[in-house]
Amino acid sequence: MEKIKIPKATAKRLPLYYRYLLILNEEGKDKVSSTELSEAVQVDSASIRRDFSYFGALGKRGYGYDVKNLLTFFKKILNQDTLTNVALIGVGNLGRALLNYNFKRSNNIRISCAFDINKKITGRILSGVPVYDMDDLKQQLSDQQITIAILTVPSTAAQKTTDEMVDAGVKGIMNFTPIRLSAPADVRIQNVDLATELQTLIYFLDSDKEN
Repeated sequence: MEKIKIPKATAKRLPLYYRYLLILNEEGKDKVSSTELSEAVQVDSASIRRDFSYFGALGKRGYGYDVKNLLTFFKKILNQDTLTNVALIGVGNLGRALLNYNFKRSNNIRISCAFDINKKITGRILSGVPVYDMDDLKQQLSDQQITIAILTVPSTAAQKTTDEMVDAGVKGIMNFTPIRLSAPADVRIQNVDLATELQTLIYFLDSDKEN
């Protein structure tokens, strides 16, 4: 399938649409309107129609969208038939929670290896995932051809670990540390700052109380 250039905001919403379409398909629904999608995924109808317009005519006016057709289309767009192995760097409290979760709701993503400096857990298998010593990071990432990693190490080790991952060929990093990492232009970094997200939520809740 030809690669379609779409805005980042649209790309973030595609997995939301896909997950809801899976639910509809399991329920035996044949079609869905942009209004129904909007209510389910909490995205306004106009944004949904605009998102879908990037891919051509996916629906019919007055009919809506065919669930199976949409599901097949987004499955290809999101590479749901291709298994992506991901490395977890740092097996502390958050790292262990992610290991236990290990994308069980997804058929195409899995944490296939983890790394830590704690000798009590390295060389063991936790939640079905082998945990390697950090000294083996470059070798294992290269050998296993892993290009995506989740970073949950202490802040003091974040940049050094990032440099090692990049040297091993990693091209995508989900960064759970508060540090804003430096990396080459061809490496994508997705920052997940739980504290900032919570503070934003608290701000809006407080604002609602004042109104």
